[in-house]
Amino acid sequence: MKKTKRIIIATLAGILFGFVCLGFAVSGGAEIPVPIMLQIIFSRTLIGFAIGISSLKFHWTYHGLLLGFIFSLPLAFSGFMASEGELVWIFGATVIMGMIYGLLIELITSVLFKSKNWIV
Repeated sequence: MKKTKRIIIATLAGILFGFVCLGFAVSGGAEIPVPIMLQIIFSRTLIGFAIGISSLKFHWTYHGLLLGFIFSLPLAFSGFMASEGELVWIFGATVIMGMIYGLLIELITSVLFKSKNWIV
């Protein structure tokens, strides 16, 4: 039952940060196609789900950063469809923000809701 609680909380936090990330993306002024909007939301939701189901025994900070990094890579590589001048910036920003979202998802799940999955 504890694992189910952790999966639900982390996934919901991932959905929340998916919409936050989408808000940042559309605030840039460029028009974003609907499939890319959905990819942004699903990518951040996947980070939350992965954090929830993960059995890695790291401290919550490292756990969130690592999984945020790993599960942001597909979205970051899709940024290569942008114009050439923005490639490195989009890739780096996507990965760094994914790590931050992973850390925040793990903070909400492990510290705020006390659904821990780490060793001290």
